[in-house]
Amino acid sequence: MKTPVTAREPEQTSTGTAETPTPAAALAGVVPTPDSAVTARDVAVAELRRLASVWLKHEPGARLGQHPEELHQLRVTARRIDATLALFKRQLPASLMRARKTTKALVRSLGAARDLDVLLSELAGYCAELPEHERATAEPLRALLESERVRARARMVRSLDAEPTRRWLETLAEAGAESGEPNGVDRATVVMPERVRRRFRKLRKSVGKLRGKSSMEDYHQVRRRAKQLRYATECGAVMFGKPADDMLKALRRLQDKLGAHQDAYMAQDRLAAIAADPASGLPPATLFLMGRLAEHHARVAAQARETLARSWRKVRGKRWKALRARLGELRESGAANGAASHELESAVHDDVTGAPEATTAHAPEGESRPVKH
Repeated sequence: MKTPVTAREPEQTSTGTAETPTPAAALAGVVPTPDSAVTARDVAVAELRRLASVWLKHEPGARLGQHPEELHQLRVTARRIDATLALFKRQLPASLMRARKTTKALVRSLGAARDLDVLLSELAGYCAELPEHERATAEPLRALLESERVRARARMVRSLDAEPTRRWLETLAEAGAESGEPNGVDRATVVMPERVRRRFRKLRKSVGKLRGKSSMEDYHQVRRRAKQLRYATECGAVMFGKPADDMLKALRRLQDKLGAHQDAYMAQDRLAAIAADPASGLPPATLFLMGRLAEHHARVAAQARETLARSWRKVRGKRWKALRARLGELRESGAANGAASHELESAVHDDVTGAPEATTAHAPEGESRPVKH
């Protein structure tokens, strides 16, 4: 049996590693400050280029399949790329936005193989606690999951080799080479705080809908919203400062609970599907063990639900209040500096051309219509 991997490895964090460029390193020279003219598009382009380099770092290992962590990080990178494209969809050119379709297809392909890595890891961990004579009953299930994993990985490699995927990667690596959308000049200090606030409101709304008998889809929606808020916060963490760091710690804990809940649910679902399939040909002893394993996953899911409320309180409490205050400061400063810069440019233009002084007030840069998601 292969060496098991931890079922819930941590995703990349804003601190990164020595080998992998971090958001802070990628934004060197374009770090937004309240009085800077760094645009949201500048931040988006820097992040997409960083993620393209991270993809190239992990793709070879993911293809080989010797270390499941490489596939995990490749899948995380694809999700982050999709989140960045969604976050800045009004500031990026159409060519990059068309890349979202390929991104989503890759997330699905990588996810199918990754889910089987997790299932095999959880099976190995469960069997490690069993008496030796009972471990043999799990071997038919392990062999079946391994064969499914081989097929899923073959599909994944074909997806990685496909021409649309290679063009997608080139598009990301060349991000910023063409002009952006009209809103590409929006200041980062105005746009990004509003993006974070909107994502927090969406997460709060999803959490508010949870009940004792909420469906897995309801919990999955909360998990998606938590990821969106985390990615948006990480993207602006350089300018948000310590409040962002504190919020990200709480969001990671919340995601851990939601991830454990979803993994347990998905494992139960997969085990039930295998048991109901006559073609699986599993012996009665293995089916009995699968029932016990499903009960184990049910307990894990219940424990995750019980601690979810406490993790959410950590997110929405003083950490969010501190971050919200920082977001307000940035937005006000950015909008004021945008207006001052606009007025200065107009005054210089009037002085050079002899044009009469304008009689109408200029709207602060970035104070445009609400962004729709």
